[in-house]
Amino acid sequence: MKNPFFKTIIFSVALLLASCTEAKSSPAPLPEKQDPMAQFDNDDQFLDYLQKAHLNYMWDGAEATSGLACERIHLDGVYPQNDQNTVTIGGSGFGVAGLIVGIERGFIPRAEGVARFNKIVDYLTKADRFHGVWPHWLDGPTGKVKPFGKKDNGGDLVESCFLMTSLLCVRQYMNPAVAEEKAVIDKINVLWHEMEFDWYRNGGKNVLYWHWSPEYNWEMNFPLEGYNECLITYILGAASPTHSIPAECYHEGWARSGGIKSSATPYGLPLELKHNGAEALGGPLFWAQYSYIGLDPRGLKDKYANYWNVVRNHALSDYRYCVDNPKGFKGYGEDCWGLTASYTINGYTAHCPGNDKGVITPTAALSSFPYTPEESMRAAKYFFRKGDWIWGKYGFYDAFSETANWTTPRYLAIDQCTIAPMIENYRSGLLWNLFMSCPEVKAGLDKLGFTIEK
Repeated sequence: MKNPFFKTIIFSVALLLASCTEAKSSPAPLPEKQDPMAQFDNDDQFLDYLQKAHLNYMWDGAEATSGLACERIHLDGVYPQNDQNTVTIGGSGFGVAGLIVGIERGFIPRAEGVARFNKIVDYLTKADRFHGVWPHWLDGPTGKVKPFGKKDNGGDLVESCFLMTSLLCVRQYMNPAVAEEKAVIDKINVLWHEMEFDWYRNGGKNVLYWHWSPEYNWEMNFPLEGYNECLITYILGAASPTHSIPAECYHEGWARSGGIKSSATPYGLPLELKHNGAEALGGPLFWAQYSYIGLDPRGLKDKYANYWNVVRNHALSDYRYCVDNPKGFKGYGEDCWGLTASYTINGYTAHCPGNDKGVITPTAALSSFPYTPEESMRAAKYFFRKGDWIWGKYGFYDAFSETANWTTPRYLAIDQCTIAPMIENYRSGLLWNLFMSCPEVKAGLDKLGFTIEK
């Protein structure tokens, strides 16, 4: 019978006759699509799952020679030219913090984690450095600098500070009574002591500079003035036991002699510090995350700001902007929010309320867990319910847009590797406690005029 219309009629009649016949049992209902969250008994299990998946970028996904984080991992196999062996220094810093989480949570056997740390610090000791500072990118197999840009072929102080923050956390986490762990401690101390923060004052100026190149010297000309993601450079610079910077660098350079203060209150939330280039609405959310992988903002104050307010209000204002959704993008709301630098529909951009492209970046909400736990949990569950549209081998893909029905099976280390550490800071404060236990960090904060109120 080729006519589908008649097939439908006969099938309907058969169903009608069957319904008139006494049956021993009612037919089983069709199964509803199972909620992906049903596999977890509670939120702790879900957070374990998220952390394990995302830190795996640095564990199974690491570059083979170094044990460090690849700049990017594209599951579709499409890469920029000669990019698959590129190691990223800042992203590796976040990844190292994630490995500590993996050991602490039992995802990684401690002996294997310690072996990886020894491999990493041995590689970093031999890799190119410029006055003790690593470049933005390294060629993984050789450890030689890979230019991030034509003149950006030397030391990158900011990326190196992201890395050193986590290495100091490792140092504090290791047990000096165990030979393999004592070796990690000793190697990290050498690397830490060799970072020449005073050199990066560009001839003794009262400000730190982001880049120096043996070929182009200071031509990049990027003084670190706040506020953005770079606060940690001044904390470590003041804390250095061998190449310390004076407090004037922080107050005159970073804080712009007081010009860093802001009166902006997006959605009624005081930002307290002037966000560079985004003064009214706030910058991308990585500004509230990268310096705070180890630096604990709880109760942290100086004469310019209360840093818990700085990071929490930044995250909340981003959340409220997405709920408000002034551009009417599909999906935005209480369960779907988070704007930060990431891949976008065409290329890469620093998403924020002033640069909203309709693209949500999961790390923005997930790495804000310490500041916005309820809002971040709702977002995490919403993202997870999207299934394999935005989920792959190393967790959530870098970004997606419901408006454009766009995502791509690609990851970036600087986005992927902050998720496990920041979720852990929400759950236990592990990285915060380790970093803040460093005696040099305590001295550096005192030197710059910070206080901590618990």
